[in-house]
Amino acid sequence: MRQRKHRKSLFRRLSIRTKLLVTFALTAVLMFVVNILLYSEINHSMKKLNQVYATNISLNEFTECLDETHENVLEYLNTKSSNSLEDYYRNVQEYRDMMEQLNDSIVDSKSRILEKNIRNMSETYLDLAEETIQAKRGRNVERYKAAFEEESRNYQYIKYAVYNLNNLRFQANSDNYEIMQRSLNFMEILSSVIMVIVALLNILALILVIRTLTEPLRMLARTANEVAGGNFDTACPEYDSEDEIGVVTHAFAKMLESIREYIAKIRESMEKERQMKERELLMETHLKDAQLKYLQAQINPHFLFNSLNAGVQLAMMEDAEKTSIFLERMADFFRYNVRKTEEAATLAEEIETVDNYVYILNVRFAGDIHFEKQVAADVGDVRLPSMILQPIVENAVNHGIRNVEWEGHIWLTVTRQEDAVLISIRDNGQGMTQERILEVLERRVRQADSRTDSSGIGMDNVINRLELFFGRKDLLQISSAGPKQGTQVCIRIPAEEKNDEDGRGELCTEY
Repeated sequence: MRQRKHRKSLFRRLSIRTKLLVTFALTAVLMFVVNILLYSEINHSMKKLNQVYATNISLNEFTECLDETHENVLEYLNTKSSNSLEDYYRNVQEYRDMMEQLNDSIVDSKSRILEKNIRNMSETYLDLAEETIQAKRGRNVERYKAAFEEESRNYQYIKYAVYNLNNLRFQANSDNYEIMQRSLNFMEILSSVIMVIVALLNILALILVIRTLTEPLRMLARTANEVAGGNFDTACPEYDSEDEIGVVTHAFAKMLESIREYIAKIRESMEKERQMKERELLMETHLKDAQLKYLQAQINPHFLFNSLNAGVQLAMMEDAEKTSIFLERMADFFRYNVRKTEEAATLAEEIETVDNYVYILNVRFAGDIHFEKQVAADVGDVRLPSMILQPIVENAVNHGIRNVEWEGHIWLTVTRQEDAVLISIRDNGQGMTQERILEVLERRVRQADSRTDSSGIGMDNVINRLELFFGRKDLLQISSAGPKQGTQVCIRIPAEEKNDEDGRGELCTEY
């Protein structure tokens, strides 16, 4: 009894993996041993079964060799060719080898006596065949005719005797075959029964072991479901094993006790935390509002004055119609620029502002700004912060194509993907180094000077407003192959207000 308890205690101390490995190893070894024993016995019976008719096969081969020898003798008598003579001696040697396997002793067995007679007649036949061949070679016609006739009669006697012996052996072999067949069928049935019994025993053992492992887990899962439903007063199941299930059960009991101890404190602090969170969200909303309005409020008056001066000069040089168009474009541009009360604009409005800006520049610089755009038809209603595209085009003009020795071009491309709208502004101007790109993206570039001929809205302003508006980073990307290789700025506008990780990735695409 004490030894049995010790074995039970030892099994409880084993890990789950060890228990499963031991169980599967024992069942696998048992199945393997049973299979080896059964298959070895079946293979042994099959070998015996295959050997039953081996004697009949050997007699058939003996008869074929006898026929070939007789045909060789007949062929030599007719043709006297060296090939037939060579075949004759080869078959005679093979025939003699087969004769050695026949019985040559006196025994009390009909088949064995018949074997001895066949062997004796074969010796006589071979002597007559040799005599026939020698008489033919000596051209003694009467002698080889008499010898061949005697050899032919002996040949028929041998075939008849072999036929009788083959029948005797076939009858005996048939009886043995039926016995072996019945024995083999019995072995197949026995092996199937044994395999079924062993399989059932293995399944029963596995069920017992798995039940020992899964029953505590089922009880623990039921307790966990009650805890998940809010019942923290439920009792934790007891499990005295030292395996992984026992460790998990004890840890779960300690965790449940800790939850009971801290649940009161959590309930008290939840209300305070909720109130603080509401105040924090309200402050964050006000802060974003203030930041958006502050960032959108920057504009350089020098740009306005210089543009208006260009309009006055155009009125003096050309007819009033062009001056009217110019001033109308200027009015639209600045009306859109100073619109600070609206938090967002449509992509169509942003593109129209870029068109007005490029028109104004071409008036000022006599059409030196070569601008092309390609916009998808279904992106006009996409919402984004105002004054985003114009500062980027302005950078492409001032820092890209202005003062280059070749003809400068700016391309604006807008395409739609499944989860975003991609905006690309590319120029063939001065290009940028990777260090400079990193400075711009990290917002380490000094804000544009108000005395310069620009709108005053820098790239850091654009990046800040994009991040504040969409609540995420990595929406803008800058790429350049190097100095004098042009620059490309790509913006990824999420298609929906709720963005996930799938919307991130490569922004720039070559067009």
